[in-house]
Amino acid sequence: MKVIGKLKPAGCAVMVAGAMLALAACTPAGPGAATGTASASASATGQVTTTAPASPSASPGTTAAVGALVTGFPEKLLPVMPGARVVSSSFDKTTTPATAALVGNIGSPAADVVSFYTKALEAQGFKAVPGENVGAVASKDFLRGDNETVNIAVVETGGVSTFTIGANVAAESAK
Repeated sequence: MKVIGKLKPAGCAVMVAGAMLALAACTPAGPGAATGTASASASATGQVTTTAPASPSASPGTTAAVGALVTGFPEKLLPVMPGARVVSSSFDKTTTPATAALVGNIGSPAADVVSFYTKALEAQGFKAVPGENVGAVASKDFLRGDNETVNIAVVETGGVSTFTIGANVAAESAK
């Protein structure tokens, strides 16, 4: 097989974040709501939260937010690292397993981000799977029981670490 090019770590992070948003950034329209329209609101802190219109490929129970944690996000399961800025989040507790995703960035080294989430997840009974990187990207997988998984991937560029966390857990764990 001939390899034509090599992705740079920043490009990988953008692709991962874009894929996560594309897959999870949709909220189904409620009764009486116009479909195909996006809504935005500002919080007391001045952060703008945008809710995307429904998508035919989105799971009916998936909700997402840009710039904030989506309502109902399992913060105990996936806490936001102190000092981090939430880029996007999504959550679907109607599927089995429930799924949650978080994209954020922080002015800390990638190793610090991995260490923070390793401690947070191990305190909840997750076990780290061997392996620390996928190419040049810091990546760590965690397993709890037979079917609960969490992955964290971190790309560090210019002193800023962008991290993506994806979790597939039992609905009762997503609190």
